[in-house]
Amino acid sequence: MAKKRRKLNKDFEKKIYSSKKNVELVLAKIYDIDDEEIQKEYISAFNKVVYLFEQLKNDYESIGFTNDSENLMANYNNSFNLFESEFEI
Repeated sequence: MAKKRRKLNKDFEKKIYSSKKNVELVLAKIYDIDDEEIQKEYISAFNKVVYLFEQLKNDYESIGFTNDSENLMANYNNSFNLFESEFEI
């Protein structure tokens, strides 16, 4: 049986790339924190954002653009915005 092709979306790929850069930037800022306790607190809080980004990226890479893709992106964005509002970085 032939393997089904993934549906691609260039605009969505740009959003994923931008999200990846945002995650990398925040992680770099967190790792620059000198106080180990504060750093652990930030990492713990940011882990949900990283998890949602990885889920979004892996879903797109394995399945492609689907109806769930926008929901995954919205979940990631909401989580990222919540982190930014609760933690000054």
